[in-house]
Amino acid sequence: MIAGRRPTAQERAHSLVIEGTRIELVLRRSARRSFALQVDHRGARVAAPLLAPLGEIERFVFSHGRWLLDRLQARAAASVRPPVEVVDGAMLPLFGEPLVLRLHDARSTRWRMGAEGGEELVLPTAVDPLRALLRALQARALAWYRGRVEEYCHRLGLAAPAVRLSNARTRWGSCSSRSGIRLHWRLVHLPPALIDYVVAHEVAHLLEMNHSPRFWMVVERLYPDWREARAALRRASASLPVIAAAPATDTGHFDDED
Repeated sequence: MIAGRRPTAQERAHSLVIEGTRIELVLRRSARRSFALQVDHRGARVAAPLLAPLGEIERFVFSHGRWLLDRLQARAAASVRPPVEVVDGAMLPLFGEPLVLRLHDARSTRWRMGAEGGEELVLPTAVDPLRALLRALQARALAWYRGRVEEYCHRLGLAAPAVRLSNARTRWGSCSSRSGIRLHWRLVHLPPALIDYVVAHEVAHLLEMNHSPRFWMVVERLYPDWREARAALRRASASLPVIAAAPATDTGHFDDED
């Protein structure tokens, strides 16, 4: 090796049998210090340090075997879920409650209460109703997220940072000391209690930019039932509606350093 040159990354196919199911995955070795396990549109991938023994890598995967099987199953189910048809009377969840879509011959979008008390989103047919749907959902999501971030920051005595929307494929949220908090717009489909868990998680990073015991103590302070919420979030992610033209979110990611 030439002095000073960084080691190159290496990738190869690998397979394991977990709970009687053979799992095909990509093993990637690189100049990193920790292990990471991910499920996305490419399948399962495990990242490891260049010199990590194969047995140690496999033990890491086996230790998260049930999580991996659940994510692969959810991914398979999501891949066959048809996208939402933007037609009059179509329904999709908004904050965990049914939202009815209505079409009208105009150029504006508006929210209204339905005849039976639920919310309706009236979309214009004079422009692309699919794009109008995405804009309306994202605007609603951002307004909600900003209010919840302010609430959780108030509990910690912190100033609320900038809040933006995300389309990330593998994370519901992220936090940066420079750019603030980003939350995935598709969380808007979930019940408020699950959205709050993600918000509390990211706000906790304002104090601890890691996943150390101190970080989880902050999360516990903000959201005592975080363990149950995290499990519920993983289950709920498999049933989110698929909206054509919107990047699908695959939340399958486990990183012991993340």
